[in-house]
Amino acid sequence: MLTLGVLHGDGIGYEIVESAKAIASAAALHAGVAVQWKPLQMGEEAIKQFGTSMPDETISCLSELDGWLMGPHDSLSYPADLKELRNPSGELRHHFDLYANIRPIQSNPFVHGVIKEADLVIYRENTEGFYVDRNMYQGVGEMMLTPDVVLTTGVFTRKAIERIAHAAFQKAQQRRKRVTIVHKANVIKLGSGFFLSLCQEVGKQYPDVIVDDYHIDAMCAHFVRRMADFDVIVTENMFGDILSDLAGELVGSLGLAGSINASASKVMAQAAHGSAPDIAGKGIANPIGMIDSTALLFEWLGEQKKDRDLTLLSSMMRESVNPATLKSKHSNTRPWRSSDDKRIH
Repeated sequence: MLTLGVLHGDGIGYEIVESAKAIASAAALHAGVAVQWKPLQMGEEAIKQFGTSMPDETISCLSELDGWLMGPHDSLSYPADLKELRNPSGELRHHFDLYANIRPIQSNPFVHGVIKEADLVIYRENTEGFYVDRNMYQGVGEMMLTPDVVLTTGVFTRKAIERIAHAAFQKAQQRRKRVTIVHKANVIKLGSGFFLSLCQEVGKQYPDVIVDDYHIDAMCAHFVRRMADFDVIVTENMFGDILSDLAGELVGSLGLAGSINASASKVMAQAAHGSAPDIAGKGIANPIGMIDSTALLFEWLGEQKKDRDLTLLSSMMRESVNPATLKSKHSNTRPWRSSDDKRIH
């Protein structure tokens, strides 16, 4: 029995998470996987009950689980005193050291995106860089010295850079064997230069993988012009956030983009889009991003546990929203057939 946490979140969170659960439960039935869902509090509902958007009770329960689904949060609407704290997503990434934000980008034949043949995956370092809500052990990495002066601290460590680089190169070995490092070492010479040099050092341990690198500004242009040429991208926190949002929009919509946040032992499925409170409850929210995120969670668990049934479950889910996964030469997903050749619709 696999038990997964369920955090519905705010806005459209309940709708899209429940849709993902329904698809996952149907796929699990066909794949022969027993899944139990454990609802937990977060966001506005948690604030009403516990006075905080991420209760200790929720974190305690999650610590006993391999993974969980997390809906979007609307932290801008939280009470003023809570806005000074990490948002629910940032708190879980920080607490469980979810150092890898993994965002596959793949064109869908049923979506009229700007880019038609993209098939890549972005490995974003998730704990450091210039995202000050998660780069310190305690507190936030910003300070306002005077009413006219603010300092924002970026953090780059060997441990964090090397582990995200290894994750990216290992994925590349399963795909087209190419890693692109994205940085800004020409300007941020120490911090971004450190990221670039360590990724290049790690790359030497994977001689079968081709390595190149681009500045973040140039990479944005290359994405628009020739995104289909790229395979695995590794980059720091802020650049990874920018690139993955751009890539998601180029293949159709940020609302369709799935992602997971993972450590060595935990995985959190979280769609890349926000809570869209203006359309909550209207039944028009698109759940594909959350469905794909949940499929990625099962793929990750399948690899970690060496469980082919979990991998099959993931393949079935991804096929249900994007049949291009069957045609990809580079994706880990594979065609599936149940014993009576029925498909999920």
